[in-house]
Amino acid sequence: MVSKEKMLLDVKWATRQRLQYIEIMAYYSGVVTRSDVAKAFGISDAAATKDLKLYGDLVPGNLIYNHSVFGFVPGDGFREVFADLSPAAVLPIIAANLAVAGGPYGEESIYGLSTASLPLPARLPSPQVLAQITRAICGHKKLQVSYRSLSDRDSQEIRILEPHALVDTGIRWHVRAYSDATYDFRDFVLSRFTQATCLNEPAESNVEFDDDWVEMVCLKLGPHADLDAPKRESLLLDYGASGEVIEINVRRALIGYVLQRLSVDTTRDHSMNPNAYQLMLLNRDEIEPFAAWAFH
Repeated sequence: MVSKEKMLLDVKWATRQRLQYIEIMAYYSGVVTRSDVAKAFGISDAAATKDLKLYGDLVPGNLIYNHSVFGFVPGDGFREVFADLSPAAVLPIIAANLAVAGGPYGEESIYGLSTASLPLPARLPSPQVLAQITRAICGHKKLQVSYRSLSDRDSQEIRILEPHALVDTGIRWHVRAYSDATYDFRDFVLSRFTQATCLNEPAESNVEFDDDWVEMVCLKLGPHADLDAPKRESLLLDYGASGEVIEINVRRALIGYVLQRLSVDTTRDHSMNPNAYQLMLLNRDEIEPFAAWAFH
């Protein structure tokens, strides 16, 4: 049997994208047809047929043609080859409703599954500002910005930053950057940048100097003590815990955002409403020094 790695190397990237779609569609919707492939990638039926035949040649028996649905369904010994079929990888793909940029589907679901997301405010800068920030990151350059801080102690609007990463907290985006004014690494919310200019000047800091970014810690969480036993068991199942503790490895710089996003009770006596804060932090003394702002 040809290894998965060898198979991936032998297939051109553009073709591999279509084979990935075939695999995801077949596994998660139960069937993939020639018209599915043709429509998702804006190709002819003949070209889609060729892709399906290629898939069958490369992974014999993985997909079986079913005359009753006029398409291919997963075989009994189906295995992933071209796609990462883990829910963590597939759900964002399905939610984005994207096979290729500018595909002909429009509002129609290309994976046959309806999805919805919370109508949260975008909280994003202009494309021009974001482009300057990302160019500074890619080029390892200094960045001159106009930034509106919420901190009374940090009222300087014009500043020089040395950014090295973008972060999506699930609620907002921020950039991790070294601040020339305060001599430390900080988080800057993207939507608070009003202007940005990527300077033709190399950044002097390096990501390796950002200890809170480089160092990882383990958050130890558990179901809130005030929940009854069935609810605690359900939460452990919900978070995929192998025992009584939910363990999450996270960058020190992101600890507070994880606690906030998961609505963790960070009080010492676990006094917060267990219906709103279903998890509690078990290793508070170890974690608090790195994210004091997130603790009650």
